[in-house]
Amino acid sequence: MLPSSRHKLLSAFEKMDFEAFSGIVEIDETYFLYSEKGKRGGSSKYRGISKEQICVLVARDREKVTYSKAIGRGRIIKEQVEESIGPKLSASNVLCTDAWRAFKTYAKEKGIEHYAFKSDGKVRTKGLFHIQNVNSYHKRLKDWIRRFNGVATKYLDHYLSWFYFLETIHHVKMIQQQDK
Repeated sequence: MLPSSRHKLLSAFEKMDFEAFSGIVEIDETYFLYSEKGKRGGSSKYRGISKEQICVLVARDREKVTYSKAIGRGRIIKEQVEESIGPKLSASNVLCTDAWRAFKTYAKEKGIEHYAFKSDGKVRTKGLFHIQNVNSYHKRLKDWIRRFNGVATKYLDHYLSWFYFLETIHHVKMIQQQDK
């Protein structure tokens, strides 16, 4: 497939949307190094999270409904959470996140029940509540995207949508096999 045709198809995937999350929603961010066509690869000049990195917010409920979009450079802030997934959340949801304060503040202001997990890994679950599904999604996403030897940041959302489409097909096939 020619690159321009691929990006037209990926742009169509990006338009897939859903109404709202249900039940428990795991939210976490992952980061990709900013890159431009012809200048992909390399490593960050700075340790930790910096403006050199693109923040990708991933929210996933237990029914596998998933939101993943590049939302900006550097650390996520509360306003980005509201702008990106706020309309898809309600007080009937329960949020499970890492301990980053933007998530805690957002949940408190919206009156949404919230469980936070520190990155030290000591407490990974609280009954039904955890962020292991979203973290597993991050791993599969990063492993899959690695095959492209870097993706230009301006196309990152296309690739996120493509990956979600592939994940959805896989999930449907698994359900069909179980029903046999």
